[in-house]
Amino acid sequence: MSGNSKTIPSLSALALLSFLGAATLTSFAVNADQVDAQAANAEIEEVIVTSSGSIQARLGTSGSISVLGGDEIAKVAATHPSDLLNRVAGVWVNKGSGQEHLTAIRSAIYTGSGACGEFAFLEDGIPLRPHGFCNINNLFELNTEQAAAIEVWRGPASAVLGGNALHGAVNVITPVPSENAIGVEVGPYDFHRVNLQAGTQIGKHQLGIALVSASNGGYRADSGYGQQKLHLSHLTDWAGWAVKNQATVTLLNQETGGYVRGFESYDDPVLRKSNPNPEAFRDAWSGRINSELQKDAWTLKPYLRRSKMQFLQHFLPGQPLEDNNQTSGGLIVDYDLSRSNTQLHLGGQIEFMSGGLREFQASPTTGSAFLVATRPAGLHYDYDVDSQLLAGFYDLVHSFSDDLRLINSLRLEYLNYDYTNNHITGNTRDDGTACSRGGCLYTRPASREDDFSNIGARLGFERDLNDTSLVYATASTGFRPPQVTELYRLRGGQTIADLNSERLNALEVGYKNNNLSVAAFAEKTRNFILRDSEAFNVSDGRTRSVGVEFSGNINVGAHRFDLVTSYAEHKYDFDRAADGREQISDGNFLDSAPRWLGQVRWSTKLGERVEQELELSGVGSHYVNAANTAKYDGHFALNWRVQWQATEKAEISLRVMNVLDERYADRADFAFGNYRYFPALPRQFYLGARYILD
Repeated sequence: MSGNSKTIPSLSALALLSFLGAATLTSFAVNADQVDAQAANAEIEEVIVTSSGSIQARLGTSGSISVLGGDEIAKVAATHPSDLLNRVAGVWVNKGSGQEHLTAIRSAIYTGSGACGEFAFLEDGIPLRPHGFCNINNLFELNTEQAAAIEVWRGPASAVLGGNALHGAVNVITPVPSENAIGVEVGPYDFHRVNLQAGTQIGKHQLGIALVSASNGGYRADSGYGQQKLHLSHLTDWAGWAVKNQATVTLLNQETGGYVRGFESYDDPVLRKSNPNPEAFRDAWSGRINSELQKDAWTLKPYLRRSKMQFLQHFLPGQPLEDNNQTSGGLIVDYDLSRSNTQLHLGGQIEFMSGGLREFQASPTTGSAFLVATRPAGLHYDYDVDSQLLAGFYDLVHSFSDDLRLINSLRLEYLNYDYTNNHITGNTRDDGTACSRGGCLYTRPASREDDFSNIGARLGFERDLNDTSLVYATASTGFRPPQVTELYRLRGGQTIADLNSERLNALEVGYKNNNLSVAAFAEKTRNFILRDSEAFNVSDGRTRSVGVEFSGNINVGAHRFDLVTSYAEHKYDFDRAADGREQISDGNFLDSAPRWLGQVRWSTKLGERVEQELELSGVGSHYVNAANTAKYDGHFALNWRVQWQATEKAEISLRVMNVLDERYADRADFAFGNYRYFPALPRQFYLGARYILD
């Protein structure tokens, strides 16, 4: 192996305890009867998902997992994934332009080339993208509109799901339609959406199709999009195996709106509708095929994935065009060794990826003499990366008694990158000449290999207080390897990015019953990857977080009240000058990290056939730069939804978003010496109808 080599880290105390716990408790499992895992505790979860695509069984009841069920998903009728995911405590998905977004799960909003690696996005328990080649906007590749359920895990899940599940995970469970139905919806700014679902049984084969197609002209100038998502499903039995085959295709064509600039420009009636970057766009498509085969104790999940995206980086001087693509495939294997009072699953994963990235700037950079000199037009990057992933894991739950259990998971993961530079090595122009004023910004390292070995572990205890409530305490570690773009798309003359995997250690205690969930957590990250004042990618950062999350509901007659909220402090734990002339100081709050987030919802039936929900969402004030010198004051937004079951087969729905017509920012930022915002839409009315064709 050549290039930058990573050695296997020493086992942490938690990982060692995990291994010893498994070795000891496995001995209890020999020669005993197999039982269903966690059956005695099923009624503790507010929603239990039994689909084979669920990650809930592996994650267990210890920790913070929330499930958005199919009925809730249909009621919300989200036009953007944030409408759904922000209903979960501790989750804050920022809307960008069109279908773009930035994510926070028990964390700050992360930006930059490696931000997508902080969270795992999955479809039926299979990651959407290969390790190291994710997309910060990955949620638009998931069919959240027609999902059977969406599971959201908060806190590190690397011990179960692997790298990229550093702060949490989102898993979309795809539908297997059993009825034929059509839905249509219209809204402001030329919004149109059509939903189709159909299912049929042919002998031993169950076939299903789900299609959603949406278009939007855009509230802001030149900011519309068209989006289509198609899912095909096939269930059958073959040679004693229960088989589920699936295929998903997504397509997005978007005219992108850039930030509006200036302090509180989101409140300006003219600026909020403007688009400083009418030339910006994003075109992306993805395709995935996977199967799940179950027989006796075995579960096999082979999968293939392909994606391609082209977009104009309008947020950078010179506006270079990026083309990226990846083809990947793999296999996840799970073997159930459960016996008597011990549930034990052993498994592994193997994955191969071939991907590439090309960045080209068509026109000379405008602006200051420094920008013109250091950001030349032409080809900036052109590289290919092949990767191989090998992982082994176990998940164990041992019952010491009827009401006391130990939870233990461990995952070992090895990831190798084989990078090939197809362009000139170094930070020259694309004709090989040097830039003035200290050299060209864009640096291409020489071809090389890098590998990363990581261990994720979880150890916890849970105790039933009665038939419907429990308390738990867990300690866990998470990791995420550096992304391909962090290693090979370098700047500032950095010839090698000697990066380590980010690590997170977490403690969590909590209480759950049928109507209430409370969790308190403390977390520390190390090897936090950032761009320093020399524009070098380094893994020298540290952060610390503490917080409390609350989810609860109460029924009062025909009325239901829900409250989901969180209070958390996410702070830097080091001192360093960062890119953009920002000084990070120990104790500063992470930017885009509100301490308060929450929603309160009131739902009730207005007669036998009409149901309504009033939803108030709040985002607390927060800093929008790492130096903590710029701030956004936060906001509240009120939404109202009503459904009328006109007949047994027909439903009419109305949604009024931003009822009070508040002017606020979906996202606030501070960069290049300016406040920048994505303005939220004003009051909107959406009218929909759904009809069952059977």
